[in-house]
Amino acid sequence: MRATAAFPALLERFFTQRLMQQRQASPHTIISYRDTFRQFLKFAQKRLHTPPSGLRFEEIDAPMIVAFLDDLEQQGLSIRSRNLRLTALHSFFRYAAFEEPSHAAQIQRVLAIPSKRFTRTLVPYLTRPEADALLAAPNQATWSGRRDHAFILVALQTGLRLSEMTGLKREDIILGAGAHVRVIGKGRKERCTPIAKSTLSVLKAWLREPQRGNEQVLFPSAIGKRLTVHGVQYILNKHRMTAARDCPSLSQKRVTVHRLRHTMAMDLLQSGVDRSVIALWLGHESVETTQIYLDATLAMKEQALAKTTPRTGKPGRFHPGDQLLAFLNSL
Repeated sequence: MRATAAFPALLERFFTQRLMQQRQASPHTIISYRDTFRQFLKFAQKRLHTPPSGLRFEEIDAPMIVAFLDDLEQQGLSIRSRNLRLTALHSFFRYAAFEEPSHAAQIQRVLAIPSKRFTRTLVPYLTRPEADALLAAPNQATWSGRRDHAFILVALQTGLRLSEMTGLKREDIILGAGAHVRVIGKGRKERCTPIAKSTLSVLKAWLREPQRGNEQVLFPSAIGKRLTVHGVQYILNKHRMTAARDCPSLSQKRVTVHRLRHTMAMDLLQSGVDRSVIALWLGHESVETTQIYLDATLAMKEQALAKTTPRTGKPGRFHPGDQLLAFLNSL
């Protein structure tokens, strides 16, 4: 039995062996876990007055992690993001259970830290007039405007994730009969999404544009590189403000690629497409994930109400109750 576990070496093996080699985790997952541990190690250094490279495994216990999670919430981090940080830490400790069995009791206490429940809000999406206004916003007389128009159109029609959109290569667009876009999505699952004729004509015109850079990126930056997360958000914010002149409701909404994805899902659902097909379209692991769209669509609920026989009732006259009971009821 080892008296002291080498925490730095264990953490390095977790990233290089567990995540990269064994699980072949996506770059997005690795970046998310990396950021979690950078935050945690800075917190531990401040709390223990020990540099990260000098930490011992037994010092990383459940009270330390709970204090770290509480500190994140006090800084304004949402409960959902707090739970994602905990997921990364749990993943590391499950790996440590095999590597450091002598610390089983400590590991079990960390793994027993529960995720917090949170209020699930309705899925945000764009209405048809809002989506049309956003599509019309880019100035297609310029190269960047034509790129942005094609980018927004593909995102709205395919429902691809942000990383999938920025990672698209020109070779991923399959033209001709059965035109579709091919992506390697979340969990390294390959899927093909059909392209509508209207979208296909825009993509064909875009593919005839002079290529920038040599990386074959479908929607490159001005210097031919892959668009960054901040670059995409800048583009969407710019066109949202332009579109808000004709569609004022957009001024109150934040437009993201994920909201465009939700918009596509809602469009499919309201068109009568089965949930299992929507799950396949979006690359969801489970059909139950699409339940969030059923919860969000008021139009479908109103259609269901129209099919029912409404209850009849009679208006009653208000009679004031006892003052003491009214006081208690107001507490």
